[in-house]
Parts: sequence; structure tokens; C-alpha cells
Amino acid sequence: MSTLTAHLPHLAAGWILLAGIYGIVTTRNLIHAVVCLSVTQSGTYVLLLTIGYRAGGTAPVFSDLTPARRHAHAAVDPVVQAMTLTDIVVGATVTALLLALAVQVAKRRGTLDPAHLRPLEPAATTRTGPTQTGPADTGPAGPKAPRP
Repeated sequence: MSTLTAHLPHLAAGWILLAGIYGIVTTRNLIHAVVCLSVTQSGTYVLLLTIGYRAGGTAPVFSDLTPARRHAHAAVDPVVQAMTLTDIVVGATVTALLLALAVQVAKRRGTLDPAHLRPLEPAATTRTGPTQTGPADTGPAGPKAPRP
């Protein structure tokens, strides 16, 4: 097996991961960012499955093998498979939560562009004239802020 074909799954996982990160960094839409995050998570699935792959390996079921043959039998690592399945479930949950959050942002703010979501509160209006403070506006801590 050549070096390139041995590392091809790792390169594919890295390419998928970088494509998802590039999409997250360059997006102007929250829905697109969630989809790019899902692509990035897919890169982690491929990477985990690549790490757990064993050439000629079978499912890790040893009920039909004697103890002497179990050590010679090439089986894939079940822990990596369980981690990949857990990663898929967590990824689906995170995607659903972020999509629900994006829907709420669109309802409340009317946009999905992150640049338009920067000011979360309206800017405070400043008064241009002198403020009058009287005896009712002063207290033990000093003058109170003027009421809008």
C-alpha cells in the first residue's frame, strides 16, 4: 500500500473539515453557518472512522471464536465506532438547537445576517442641552441620572 493511499482518508477528513471551517468564516447567513458546522462535524466522523479502520477487520463479535483464535482475529475497535455514533447524535442535537435559534433570531430581528445583529440593544440617545437637577434629583449618592 503506497503512502498516499494510506493517508488518503486522513486527507479527505482534513479537506472536509477545512471546507466546513472556510464556510463558517466566510458566511453572511446564520443558516449557512449551521450547515457549514454540520459539514465540519462530518469531517470528524470521517477522521474517527479512519482512525478505527483496520484492514481485513470484521465486527468485534467474538461469541463464535475460541480464546486462542480471538487474539489472532483482526477486529475493528468498537470504542471508536461508539465515539463516532455519539458524535453523530451530538451533531444532530447541536444542529437542531442552532437552527431553532436561527429561526428565533429571524423572527425577532428580521434578518439572518450576523453583521446586522451586532447591536443587541438600541443605541442610547444623548441629550444635547444642559440637564437640570433639583433637590428631588439628589440623594445620598449624588445627583441621579436624568429621566428619558
